Amino acid sequence: MQVLVIEDNSDIIANLYGYLEPLGYVLDVARNGNAGIACATAAFHDVIILDLSLPGMDGVEVCRRLRQEHRLATPILMLTARDSVHDKLTGFEVGADDYLVKPYSLPELDARLKALVRRARNEHVQSVLVFGELRLDTGTGLATRAGQPLELTPTGYKILTALMRAAPKLISREEIAREIWGDNPPDSDALRTHIHTLRQALDKPFPYPMLLTSPGIGYRLKTPSEA
Repeated sequence: MQVLVIEDNSDIIANLYGYLEPLGYVLDVARNGNAGIACATAAFHDVIILDLSLPGMDGVEVCRRLRQEHRLATPILMLTARDSVHDKLTGFEVGADDYLVKPYSLPELDARLKALVRRARNEHVQSVLVFGELRLDTGTGLATRAGQPLELTPTGYKILTALMRAAPKLISREEIAREIWGDNPPDSDALRTHIHTLRQALDKPFPYPMLLTSPGIGYRLKTPSEA
């Protein structure tokens, strides 16, 4: 699970690494609000841990900007030393999904993160994803481009779903591999083969490609304005 931690306290960051990494979490860290917004909007994360008391821009403003300006749907768990009902309501009003008061139990944090990601994925299962000419109904499994059905393999469907959830942002090779194979990915040639097969279905019959490769890093879908 890919987690972005927006937190300026070095001790807390070290505790999160020490507890969550052995459980299989992959952590990115930003130590202030501006860096947090940049990281959250530049790469895919399953969930965000956001401290309320950040230097400069506080967590409430970070959350507000991510939701309102960047339309980011990634689940956000807010951490704070403030335990008032007013502070909690403010966090929820700007788009936080959950709230944990310091000091907190790390096993509880783990449970809450997993619950947030599980709920978000369940919501995705029932949704229709749209990006440019692409439309993917994750309930029926039907994918189309410009109204034409796409003949996708099961793995190609998983890759396209991950790309459309992240679009137009880049999604790393490692993240795509986790979406397909969990914590036991095969060698890199397997992913390369599946990407090639997806590209044949997604791009070959159409006037311009939508699936772009960032060599050695990952993949993304091209925005309509780039076509």
